Amino acid sequence: MNCLIDRFFFRSSLRAAGFIALMVLAGCALFKAPTKSITSSPPSVVAPIPVVVLARANATHRFVLGKGQDVVGVLQVVTVGTEDTFSDIARRFNVGYEDMVRANPGVDPWLPGVGREVLVPTRFVLPDAPREGLVINVAAMRIYYFPHHARGEPQLVITHPIGIGKVGWRTPEGVTHIVGRVKDPVWIPTASVRKEHLADGDLLPAKILAGPDNPLGSHMFRLGWPTYLIHGTNKPYGVGMRSSHGCIRLYPEDIALLFDSVPIGTAVRVVNQPVVYGWQDKTLYMQVYGPLQDDHRDWRHQLHTLLKKNTLSPLLGKLNGEASDVDWALSQALLDVPRGMVVAVAKADGDSVEQQILRAQHVRNALPLNATWVGDSAALGDAAQFDQLLLEREPDLGALIPGSLLKH
Repeated sequence: MNCLIDRFFFRSSLRAAGFIALMVLAGCALFKAPTKSITSSPPSVVAPIPVVVLARANATHRFVLGKGQDVVGVLQVVTVGTEDTFSDIARRFNVGYEDMVRANPGVDPWLPGVGREVLVPTRFVLPDAPREGLVINVAAMRIYYFPHHARGEPQLVITHPIGIGKVGWRTPEGVTHIVGRVKDPVWIPTASVRKEHLADGDLLPAKILAGPDNPLGSHMFRLGWPTYLIHGTNKPYGVGMRSSHGCIRLYPEDIALLFDSVPIGTAVRVVNQPVVYGWQDKTLYMQVYGPLQDDHRDWRHQLHTLLKKNTLSPLLGKLNGEASDVDWALSQALLDVPRGMVVAVAKADGDSVEQQILRAQHVRNALPLNATWVGDSAALGDAAQFDQLLLEREPDLGALIPGSLLKH
């Protein structure tokens, strides 16, 4: 009996010891440092911020026209770079200085602000004029070249910004022709011109050969109007503004292209259309540049006159009697604040100017593909040089070496 009791207590002691051991092990496990487990939750992963890579723009100076097409190009948005001025961006995208100023009211053209988004108005309504030869809209400060094409072939248009005559030296309007062309023209300042320059502290040499100091640039066309030329310039920052004494100035790269493609005898038609309308894809568009300072026509109230008389002027002839489809309130707003942008003004479109701007194409602030300029020019100029340009005197065209005018 005692043996059984002893065995019972012995077994009970073993069970108790085992239980205590298990409890000790369990306690150690509770206080042991945690270890990784294949069943543990993975650490959270922060998604990288996507980098937006903007596309490189395509050049907007050459277009193939479809049937009934009056509008070409696209409105673009770029981000201002570290040393950019409006003149830099304008040259890069083949627009003019005033184009940039109009499209971006309130922005300093010489210090636009690094990182600021600005509009580049590279969409155009073609002038209301025959599509042949050279057409110049002085209000737009833009030239359009319609090369000759055979029947059945697509029609091309090539367009570039220009500089025109200052106030008091207006570029003439009307029709003339290209009567001569000269590469590397030589300029001989007359005695009176040299005297005037000397009064301004500028000593002119007796002869200015082709090169960086020649204000005519490297190429020029002589017109049927004897005292007017289409030429290049040694100061490209004057393109896209009223910078001449009546002549038509182009960027050096643009005049070089036209020089090689525009034949002698080509018609040149100069118009003054601050407001142009055109169609594309059955949508009516309007582009308002605003009248030149010495254009005294009442363009701002033109629409009120149209509504009162219930008639269409020749400028609006392309509406084909569909005046009821025009958003006249929007059109009037564009006249009140000209920004030089192409805006849809048909009621069916229904979008405000701001909404249409939001659809503009965002592109890299870099030379477009197939651009006319290669970007290897010297500095385009600063505000001081710009102001000096406005005070300059135009070269005396009677002082060109006569023999140079005979070159073709």
